[in-house]
This record gives sequence, C-alpha cells and structure tokens, in this order.
Amino acid sequence: MAISKEQIFTIADELDAAGQNPTLAAVRKVLGGGSFTTISEAMNEWKARKAEKETPLRQPAPEAVAERLAEFGAEVWALALELANGRLASEREALDAARVQLEAERQEAAELADQVSAELEALQQKVAELEEANTKLESEHEKALRQVSKAEERATTAEARITEIEKRADDLNTELARVNTQNTDLVKALADTAMRANDAVTKKE
Repeated sequence: MAISKEQIFTIADELDAAGQNPTLAAVRKVLGGGSFTTISEAMNEWKARKAEKETPLRQPAPEAVAERLAEFGAEVWALALELANGRLASEREALDAARVQLEAERQEAAELADQVSAELEALQQKVAELEEANTKLESEHEKALRQVSKAEERATTAEARITEIEKRADDLNTELARVNTQNTDLVKALADTAMRANDAVTKKE
C-alpha cells in the first residue's frame, strides 16, 4: 500500500508534539517501512510549512520601562525589537541555508539508502540462486556417487564371473586333454587289436 504525505505529516506532527526529532529514520520506523526518497520529499514540505508558522519575536515593552521612560522608552524598545528581529532574520537565513544543505544531504542519503536496499535485494536473490544451484549440484554429486558405486559393484561381479569363466576354461582344457589322451590310447589299442587279428588270419592261411 502506497504511503501518503498526510500519513507522514501526521506522524511528524505527533513526534514533534512529543518532543522527539521527526527524522527520516524515526518517521519510517513508525510507518513500518517505505521509501526514504518519498519520506524525504514529504518531510521537506512538512518542515517548510512549520517554518511558515513561526512568527518574528514580538513582546510588549516592560511596564516599568514604559512608566519610567515613556516616549523614549518606547522608541528604545522599538529599536530593541528591530534589532532582535533583524538578528532573528539573519539567524533564520543562516538556518534556512543550513537546512537547505542538510536537506540536500538527507536527500542524497535517502537515495543512497534506496540504492543500497535495491542492491541488497539483488544480492539476496543472487544468494538464493547460488544456494539453489549448490543444492542441485549436491544432488547431482550424490547421484553420481550412487552410479559409481553401482558401476563398481557391476565391475566386481564381472571380475568374479571372469575368474569363474577362466577356472571353467581351465577345467575344460584339462578334461579335453584327458579325453585326447584316452582317444590316443583307444586308437593305439584298436590298432594293436587289428594287427593281432591280421596276424592271426595270415597264420591260418
């Protein structure tokens, strides 16, 4: 919800009536937030209105002076008032000049505060994005670790199977060598039997 000048004026009046200095920070605190620039512009107008309400110093001549000096006393008192008002005007001019400078500095500070607030929000957004990216990286890292663990398990299983296959191959080679030996012995036995049978036939003839 936008903050109106009337709200700012009301809070400044309340702080001033309570004897507190209605600074930008004090007014913003009561408001509960708001742009320093908006508050600063409204406060400049409030101070200008307040300055317009101030009146020059005017006090009646003391009764004792009026009685004793009569006409001369009145002239002296008028001169004193003129001097007082002249001094007041001079001091007010100096105060106005100081106020102008102060308001310029406050305006600059308000703009800087808004800029810092914007930069802070941008940094907070960047931190949130980095935290989100970091969480995503951690998740991907954990996923990669699980994949590596599964790959290692598969590699271990494959190595075990290779060892088993190699052992089976050795067993088959051994069995094949035994069968070859048996075949050789069988062929030799058949050859011997054939020779003996041949010799027996030859002798009968």
